[in-house]
Amino acid sequence: MKKIDKDRLILGFAGPVLALLVAFVLTTLVLLASGTNPVEPYRLMFEQASYSDVQVLIINQAGTYYLAALAVAVGFRMNLFNIGVDGQYRLAAMMAALVGASVDLPGPLQILLIVVVAMLVGAFWAGIAGFLKTTRGVSEVVATIMLNSIATALIAWLILPKNFGDQAAGSNNLTTGKIPESGWFPGLSMGVEAGEIYGFTFVAAACGLVYWFVLNRTRFGFDLRATGASESAAQASGVSAKKMVLTSMLISGAVAGLAGLPTLLGDTHTYSLDFPTGIGFTGITIALLGRNNPLGIALSALLIAFLDKASSALDQFGYEKEIATIMQGLIVISVVVSYELVRRYATRRQQQKVGEELAAGHALTTEKEAAL
Repeated sequence: MKKIDKDRLILGFAGPVLALLVAFVLTTLVLLASGTNPVEPYRLMFEQASYSDVQVLIINQAGTYYLAALAVAVGFRMNLFNIGVDGQYRLAAMMAALVGASVDLPGPLQILLIVVVAMLVGAFWAGIAGFLKTTRGVSEVVATIMLNSIATALIAWLILPKNFGDQAAGSNNLTTGKIPESGWFPGLSMGVEAGEIYGFTFVAAACGLVYWFVLNRTRFGFDLRATGASESAAQASGVSAKKMVLTSMLISGAVAGLAGLPTLLGDTHTYSLDFPTGIGFTGITIALLGRNNPLGIALSALLIAFLDKASSALDQFGYEKEIATIMQGLIVISVVVSYELVRRYATRRQQQKVGEELAAGHALTTEKEAAL
């Protein structure tokens, strides 16, 4: 049985916990500086989270965030920064909605078609950045940022009524048309007042299990982690770094393509101008806070979803709901700082342990020599 490394376990939790504590303290200071009660907003958010309908909203939002964060985490494990998850997610959701609205297959086939289209579009859009990096050395950060802008422009053009969009009479909103009921993903009803948990939220949880298994129990996962740690070492062992970069970007994009499906198949059943945006950037925060671990990402997704949904009622009590946005921003800053502090402490601790072991070995050798 594998022995648990207590130091590694403690240090693994230290980073996120320290980041959250720092973010909480800084947010409290911001509230005090603005002359606002520093305790009441937190109490109100926890009170909101006690309602069943808000709990369902949090879980549904967390499912979307979880998929976006997994997409980011796949890139992070390869030492790639896929900042284009938001563009990949939105373009994939729109194309999947277009295809889903234009055909009407039997239920399982309709859903499968929409899922496959979303994954292929997301993979294709991320693959462009991967191709540019492996063939021309273009930074994936620059490429994906540009592709986000291109995706926004492309969506705006595709959704025009003269192209593929649809505009209801008397409405300024543009949509892709309604997906037939055969393409609606069944959810889990939590009662009339609470609503239902999106069925695709459970698919998101399954994706987390697949992510863990592939990365930790397969040769591909080992090659991916090894290449992310050191491309030269991976190449020396026969792994093609360029192939792994391109493959990782394709997988990251495919997972990003799934991020829009909980909302698309469980709620809106169409893509429109008011479809949620910014999901990909929130995924970066969640992946960092969760340290690319599927369980850590799940807890982080729930936390950020809680801040989003539980804060929506703050303005009814005279508090700005942007308090949650401030806290999310501070979490990002705190994550970077706290992880660096933990890393430096871990390095010093490791050096100290090595020194202690060397000293113990030297002492043992001296005792043996004295005995002889």
